[in-house]
Amino acid sequence: MRNERPQTHNARPESKAVETGDAMIGPEHARTMARYNQWQNESLYRAADALTDVERAADRGAFFGSIQATLNHLLWGDRIWMSRFAGLPKPSAPNIPASVGECGDWETLKRTRAEFDPRIVAWADSLTGQGLAGNLSWFSGSVRRDVTRPLWMLVTHFFNHQTHHRGQVHAMLTAAGAKPGDTDLFLMPEEYWP
Repeated sequence: MRNERPQTHNARPESKAVETGDAMIGPEHARTMARYNQWQNESLYRAADALTDVERAADRGAFFGSIQATLNHLLWGDRIWMSRFAGLPKPSAPNIPASVGECGDWETLKRTRAEFDPRIVAWADSLTGQGLAGNLSWFSGSVRRDVTRPLWMLVTHFFNHQTHHRGQVHAMLTAAGAKPGDTDLFLMPEEYWP
C-alpha cells in the first residue's frame, strides 16, 4: 500500500494588492506584526507575573541570562528602533550591554511595556507602501558607523528581533513552570487584527 500525499490547494488572496514600490513587505504586514507583538507580550508578561522576582532574575543560560533581563533588552531594542522609525525618545540605557537594566524593577518594566506597545501599533498604522520603499540612515552604536538600509528591511528586522527574544523568554518561562499562551500567528484573537 503506497502512501498518498495530501492534496494541496494554491491559496489566492482575494484582497486588493497594496502598492509598495520596491518594498518587499507592505503596511498590512507591519500592522499585523505590531498587533502580534502586543498580543505576545501580554501573554509573556502575564506568565512571568506568576513568578517571583528571584525566579524572573535567575540566570537561565539565555543570551541575556534571565527572563527579566531579556524582556528589558527587548523593550530597549523596540525603543531604539522606534526612536529611528518614529522619532520617539531613545531608551535610557546607552548600549546593548546596559539594555538588560532598561527598567529597574518588574512593575516599572510591566507598565512601560504595556504603555509602549500601543505606540508601536499606532506607528505601524501610519505606514504607507511608498514610505516602506524608502531608506533610513542612522548612526549605529553597535557597529560604530553610519548605516543606510531600506526601511522595509529594517521593519522586518524589528519584528524578527522581537520574535527571536520572545522565543527565548517563552522557553525560559516554560522551563520555570509558567504557562505562556499560544504563539501561532493564525491563532491571534480577532480583537488584535488590523
